[in-house]
Amino acid sequence: MNLAWISVAALVLAVAVSCTTTINVGILSLSLALVLGVYLGGMSADAVLAGFPTSLLVTLIGVTLLFSIAECNGTLGRLTARAVRLCRGHRGVLPIMFFVIGFFISTIGAGATPASALLAPPAMAVAATAGIPPLLMAVMAGNGALAGTLSPFAPTGIVAHGVMRRIGLGGVEWETFGYNALAHTIVGFGGFLLLGGWRLFLKHADSTEDAAPQLVRSDATAADLPLAATRTAAREPAGLVVTDSRPQAPALPPLERPHWLTTASIVLLVIGVAGFGINVGMVALVVSTTLILLRTVDEQKAIQRMPWGVILMVTGVTVLVAMLEKTKGLDLFTAGIARVATPATIAPIVSFGTGVVSVYSSTSGVVLPAFLPMVPNLAERLGGLHPLPIAWSMNVGASLVDLSSLSTVGALFIAGAAPGSDPRRLFNSLLLWGLSMSIVGAALCWLLFGLQE
Repeated sequence: MNLAWISVAALVLAVAVSCTTTINVGILSLSLALVLGVYLGGMSADAVLAGFPTSLLVTLIGVTLLFSIAECNGTLGRLTARAVRLCRGHRGVLPIMFFVIGFFISTIGAGATPASALLAPPAMAVAATAGIPPLLMAVMAGNGALAGTLSPFAPTGIVAHGVMRRIGLGGVEWETFGYNALAHTIVGFGGFLLLGGWRLFLKHADSTEDAAPQLVRSDATAADLPLAATRTAAREPAGLVVTDSRPQAPALPPLERPHWLTTASIVLLVIGVAGFGINVGMVALVVSTTLILLRTVDEQKAIQRMPWGVILMVTGVTVLVAMLEKTKGLDLFTAGIARVATPATIAPIVSFGTGVVSVYSSTSGVVLPAFLPMVPNLAERLGGLHPLPIAWSMNVGASLVDLSSLSTVGALFIAGAAPGSDPRRLFNSLLLWGLSMSIVGAALCWLLFGLQE
């Protein structure tokens, strides 16, 4: 029992460090697991490392490499620029278009962070040009990207579905994705209406009639795309060329051989996984290797831009959570939650709890790997409830808060704020939005899942 409490303290320490410092919590978690297992639990190092998620690692490497290639060679930028052009001149449609584009890019495998890095600069520039409130645009584009984050192809979805399969809740990947997409659609369009988006349809935006913003500055190369989100003031709005104080649309960069091959590879990934059930990591790794061999990208740049810190975070925390399972430390967590919850309140309680932690910590790297393993025990302690609504509440609650200014997605939209805007005000607004989503998420999960019990 003492070892169980010590392992719980180790997890609490890891979560606290992830919330308050920039230390990679994966490294800390892996070290804590080895110390606990070898020196306090009498286990061998190999036994501790048996909890390392090798399959998850391969999947994350394959998917993130594929979309790093698509980002580095300019494929995503070119495709997105063409989609944005379809909405020129219609202010009310612009935020909705960015929601749809973000949702699509995130769903097909990029995930919320790369999708937001790609969309934030042009979205915020378009908002400034068309007179759209920056918070409204950030809420729509950000929630669009987050709506696709639990796709079976996206990194966060891969983590969530991997843990759910390990605890006996596999085979519901698209249902999990669907509930998260529904929740983000509700809050995204709810925010759109609450922030006055409906007024944008009352008058046609003359200032945007000929503006079809691109994701690439006129002096930029494809390799500059991933850096665009970090460039704030002292630059022209991304992709806009100003002539006589009126934004004009430069010619779209052409789709060339590398872009067509990369697009075909992404389509192949989606068809292979969704249509034939082929392992997503295997397909992504094979097609990524093929693209490198065909010289569609600078291999070193693509590998360098993969989110290695996040990959290390996810795998390290998973090893520590596996140690908690062995020491019965997770039983202590679930017993505490079960004492304050009822079958009718468990959904909003776990949604609120994971949401609050996720505001300050990583959803994919810390929250989901740490909390989802508790689900079966929680369901059993509450009288044999079906565990899926509890797991879905954790997934939705943790994801809804990720537009907070303390999260990467929220920070990208602040960094992309157009010259002349007030980034401090946007920071405070997105922080309040993210915190409020822990309460909104609890209410939504009660409606979606709590009433099922």
